[in-house]
Amino acid sequence: MQLSDVKPTPGPLAGLRVLELGQLLAGPYAGRLLAEMGAEVLKIEAPERPDPLREWGHARYRGRSLWWPVQSRNKKFVTLNLREHRGQELMLELVQQSDVVLENFRPGTLERWNLGYEQLAAVNPGVVLCRVSGYGQTGPYAGRPGYASVAEAMGGLRYISGFPGEAPPRSAISLGDSLAGIFAAYGILLALYERQARGDGIGQVVDVSLVEACFALMEGALPEYDRLGIVREPNGTSLKGVAPSNIFRTRDGKWMIIAANQDTLFRRLADAMGRPELATDERFDTHLARGANQEELDGIIADWAEDYDAAALDALLDDGGVVCGPVYSIADIAADPQFAARDMLLRHDDPEFGEYVGPGVVPKLSRTPGGVRWSASWEHGEHNDEVYGGLLGLAAGVRGELRREGVI
Repeated sequence: MQLSDVKPTPGPLAGLRVLELGQLLAGPYAGRLLAEMGAEVLKIEAPERPDPLREWGHARYRGRSLWWPVQSRNKKFVTLNLREHRGQELMLELVQQSDVVLENFRPGTLERWNLGYEQLAAVNPGVVLCRVSGYGQTGPYAGRPGYASVAEAMGGLRYISGFPGEAPPRSAISLGDSLAGIFAAYGILLALYERQARGDGIGQVVDVSLVEACFALMEGALPEYDRLGIVREPNGTSLKGVAPSNIFRTRDGKWMIIAANQDTLFRRLADAMGRPELATDERFDTHLARGANQEELDGIIADWAEDYDAAALDALLDDGGVVCGPVYSIADIAADPQFAARDMLLRHDDPEFGEYVGPGVVPKLSRTPGGVRWSASWEHGEHNDEVYGGLLGLAAGVRGELRREGVI
């Protein structure tokens, strides 16, 4: 396996300080994205209740979760009891010296702790508060707890997944959380840009809903329903009326995507198949005709594809200028030279279990690329002295007292 060991630059967000509250996935994923691009992300955990993601998932290596170090890389770890008055005071002191507060509690939680936007903005008018929740901060569902699985369902993604008449499946990842995290990072950057562009240094609230993050991917489904009464349905491995664009099984039992639904691409596919006459057949000579005869056309291609091994079929179609690609497992990704060449297989050095390979950073910037500066810490509150002593200037004796009182 070819692996990259990229030495990161400070990153385009160097100098930005983010206070990450909350736990598990959506909010911390947004924090990860910002940290990868150089932001100083202080992950704040309760002294007696660390983020459950530290032990999340069934896969273990030397007794540790392999998810935690990827999700929490490049972050600094601080403990703080936000339920206690002294903890709330310390939080406001941190806010005074930060740009962003990122949280994914149920709406109303910060307000119960006297840490709502009004209190944060009172000590730092420029602070951007990003709030990630199941349904958003307003509306009749605002107070309901939300998970990615429900968000994917209510946002429309699950309904259109799978095969007609069958139970709608889910991806084997927390897609709704990741989508919300991406929108959260995007919203934070928008608010920071607006703060700078307006010139008055005033921040704002970024309100991200897991359900809305999923719904935002629904393309033209809503206007199709609004104007035409069409309810988009699941189509299995293809898109209805778009052909050929499907998966085809190869001789060695692998699956290959062949996407040649445009006229030019279909002519190239017909040539690669040694059947140029298909491109002039009235059943297949236009996009609409191919869509109307989708099942028949897919059958012809399927019969042809199963005479080839996946690698040979991929090479043949690629040489012919046809859009194609194999369906990869994670093992295939780890062995693919494209991922290695793009620094998507990065070495990490973890203090607990040594070297491992984690995913690279997206997107790629030419002058100030992001990167992995360190793997996640396993020590709860490892950076307390650095943050409370160095940033807030609290003496060692004061820090010791706060520890004994359960504040940090």
